[in-house]
Order: sequence, then structure tokens, then C-alpha cells
Amino acid sequence: MARRNRTLVPGARGALDDFKAKVMSEKGYKVNPNNPNEVKFEIAKEQGIPLKKGYNGHLSSEEAGKVGGPIGGNMVKEMVRLAQEKLSNNSQK
Repeated sequence: MARRNRTLVPGARGALDDFKAKVMSEKGYKVNPNNPNEVKFEIAKEQGIPLKKGYNGHLSSEEAGKVGGPIGGNMVKEMVRLAQEKLSNNSQK
């Protein structure tokens, strides 16, 4: 199945990967800065999920969510925190 996740701004992929690496390394994961998507294998191993490179159609939705959830969830939490911080700083001016 073709991957359908696309960024709205094509040039933002690098910045999103850098952000993912920063967030996940702050959470204590070993992240390869050249390929931050590799962190999913560390999370899968931690969860006992048999994730492998390539096609993973054998995984249930629950298992896939246990791998992707912590990554996306932590990224969203950090984005919200940064936005709240920015709003707070703007209201103090």
C-alpha cells in the first residue's frame, strides 16, 4: 500500500524530522539524527511488537498505534507547549 501521509508544505519534511528527533531524544530514546523514523523500532521493541523494516501488514491496528502513538503524541504535546509559551510571551508585551 502506498504511503499517503504528505506534509502540506513539501519543504517542511526536514524540519518535521528534526523536530521528531529532538522530541524523542528528550524523551530518552536513541534517535539517529540522519533517520529519526528509526526510533519507531526502539519503541516497538520496548512494547514487544514485532515491527520490521518494510511491509508490516501482520500488525494489528492496536499494535501499530502503540508504536506510532507515542511518537505523534509526544510531538503534538510539544507543539501545544510551544504554542502556549508563545501566546503567553505575546500577551505579556
